[in-house]
Amino acid sequence: MAEYIAFDPKAEVYGGAAMVTFAAFGEEATPIIKKHNMHPLEPDKWYPQQNQLNVLKEVSEFGLLSLVAVGMQIPDTAAFPPDIKSVEEGLNLLDQAYQMNHRGGAIGEYRYEPAGERTGKMIAHNPYPSDLDYGLIYRIVQKFRPADSAGFFVELDPQAPTRKNGADSCTYLIKW
Repeated sequence: MAEYIAFDPKAEVYGGAAMVTFAAFGEEATPIIKKHNMHPLEPDKWYPQQNQLNVLKEVSEFGLLSLVAVGMQIPDTAAFPPDIKSVEEGLNLLDQAYQMNHRGGAIGEYRYEPAGERTGKMIAHNPYPSDLDYGLIYRIVQKFRPADSAGFFVELDPQAPTRKNGADSCTYLIKW
């Protein structure tokens, strides 16, 4: 599989989660959302995941960082487990949040693997664009890193297959 192709035609995304496109782009996203039969977006309604992926594909044409911006909105606007107190908790609970916002058939998953003190990797096995996942993981680390963390980075693992090259997952290296 590759980016923007749902693993299962029955897969759905929760409206509250789909609204992150509005959080990132506001009214500029309205014509695109209308075009892909998701307007009006209602937070308590379910929509075909493929429609959301089609919206994101068009949003990617706004520029290089457009999908990163959408991903960075997710921890602040979509249904996410409450009371997360650390990067590790946020990364470990990412799959739970994903499952809360998706349903129906094969939807994919996130799997965090610690690799040492304040390091790890996230395997994102889903049909979403790599840049969106980068923004999502980046924001989780940014939001929950400890006060004594001098900095952090998130990068697409250059040694692993990526959705950008037709794989069905991406691996991100993380350090904080």
